[in-house]
Amino acid sequence: MAQGVATLDGPVIDEATRVYRKVTWRLVPFLFACYVAAYLDRVNVGFAKLQMLNDLKFSETVYGLGAGIFFIGYFVFEVPSNMILHKVGARVWIARVMISWALISAAMMFVTSATMFYILRFLLGVAEAGLFPGVILYLTYWYPSERRGGIIALFMTGIPVAGLVGGPLSGWIMNAFSGMHGLAGWQWLFLIEALPSLILGFCVLAYLDNGIAQAKWLTADEKALLERNVAADASSVGAHRFRDGFTSPWVWLLSGIYFFFIMGLYGVGFWLPTLIKGAGVSDPLQIGFLTMLPYGAAAAAMITVGRMSDAARERRWHIVVPGLVGAAGWLVSIWYSKDLVVAEAALTVATIGVLVTLAQFWCLPTAVLAGAAAATGIAVINSVGNLAGFVSPYLIGWIIDATKSTSLGVYTLAACLAIGSALALTMPKRLVNR
Repeated sequence: MAQGVATLDGPVIDEATRVYRKVTWRLVPFLFACYVAAYLDRVNVGFAKLQMLNDLKFSETVYGLGAGIFFIGYFVFEVPSNMILHKVGARVWIARVMISWALISAAMMFVTSATMFYILRFLLGVAEAGLFPGVILYLTYWYPSERRGGIIALFMTGIPVAGLVGGPLSGWIMNAFSGMHGLAGWQWLFLIEALPSLILGFCVLAYLDNGIAQAKWLTADEKALLERNVAADASSVGAHRFRDGFTSPWVWLLSGIYFFFIMGLYGVGFWLPTLIKGAGVSDPLQIGFLTMLPYGAAAAAMITVGRMSDAARERRWHIVVPGLVGAAGWLVSIWYSKDLVVAEAALTVATIGVLVTLAQFWCLPTAVLAGAAAATGIAVINSVGNLAGFVSPYLIGWIIDATKSTSLGVYTLAACLAIGSALALTMPKRLVNR
């Protein structure tokens, strides 16, 4: 096998770098697009809230419970979903996930009561369970641990990009389509934003390979290189069996860390439009545009920090520092909540901290789990952690109703990021700095 390849500019790159670039260009943009569509369908209820609460006479508590009940279905079905993916392959299972959640997300337009809102949000969680942990697991089939920090960060920029695109798009849909054919703007929002997920779900069947061996776009030598690297990486990990994903103490510590970080994430996803509105902006389209800055800055930071983390082979401080920065951003956003410029800057810092922390977090589980243990362990961590997606919006909604203020709720989000950061430092660096 050739040891290096000359580029157009003259320098020689090693063969592994060339092959991994090829894999990345093939897989990551497509998986990224799927995640953007998924995350948009998960959190567009945050924009729909600006109209539907008044139309349907829902309280903040009803909204918070409905937004969060998604994660009950997500929790119950996530581990089985990842186990099925590991057995039947990513292509068919990810397609199933995307098509089913697209149909349920579109059905949200028919909500007329709190009960119906709760049921559809629960079913949406059931349908989507397995996409994110499934993709994280899928990436371990292709990349060794020392290359995953940047790759996972690239994939997870789907979260801020969904916000970057989804904010203005959601605001525009709610303004432009309001009243068309007798439907409210929020009803059109659910219908239109479900279409990309449906289309991409069918594209998965034609495009995605289950693993290295099935990739016809790779040569035999390229497959051998990738398989050799993945096998060598997996051999250095102690947990490989399905049951290790349930019994390893690291899995449960990581689940707790992730829980606190997810509290901060859904503070962004479900309450950012509300916090911007509280700073004095009322038009949905303007609110949409103002959400672009936090998400755009976060996307750039995620990629930058991911590359730094891989280059340094250091994981813990690349999690802790952004987590503490995010906590500080939440605090400042409350202290200056009536000053739009300062509040927007603080919300941007908070969003950067939350999303960089989450992207780097996923370097930890993939460093201590491999094979079948990764299938169950990643799903356990993600499902337990995402229970915060239930707790966070419901708790914040209840606090807003009880105190008539968002301040105490946001203080809670900041505290959660700080606790998660402190817990991350308890992971031994010898295990995770790979």
